[in-house]
Amino acid sequence: MSRIGNVPIELPRGVTVTVQKDNLVEVKGPLGTLTQKVDPDIEVKVEGATIHVNRPTDQKRHRALHGLYRSLINNMVYGVSSGYEIKQELVGVGYKATANGQRLELSIGFSHPIVIELPPEVKVEALTERRKNPIITLKSADKQLIGQMAAKIRSFRPPEPYKGKGIKYVGEQLRRKEGKAAAAK
Repeated sequence: MSRIGNVPIELPRGVTVTVQKDNLVEVKGPLGTLTQKVDPDIEVKVEGATIHVNRPTDQKRHRALHGLYRSLINNMVYGVSSGYEIKQELVGVGYKATANGQRLELSIGFSHPIVIELPPEVKVEALTERRKNPIITLKSADKQLIGQMAAKIRSFRPPEPYKGKGIKYVGEQLRRKEGKAAAAK
């Protein structure tokens, strides 16, 4: 039995879910609308203020899809009601970030600034305070999309283990290394 798949999803106020005939689940809420195509074998039922996800058999494939689609629908419900937020910190001397609408410009030690055009579903803010590292804040209702954008931003300068310079998530603990001095002892 899938423990995650069997848990019903509670709908908060202001969120409506519709399941169309081709197993397309649409979730509407105050922060937007998200859709997800569900495998034809998995059954999604909306009963009042709860959603139940059921599978036809105990085959390995059905068990895997059961928990997967329950989690995806739960993430959509949470996204349109509360939203997701990811904060990233630029650690390094002279590293800067500026946000203009859907454009994020990063100065992270290359000879040229990096300009990233974000999709309209993702809102971006860049906060720079004196004597503190710049912080980039991404907000969206779509968990998968915001995670993908955060990973893309981080990929330009991942944190390195010796000095800790690079783009890291706020609160992330980095595994640091000692360097050459340790080998001489």
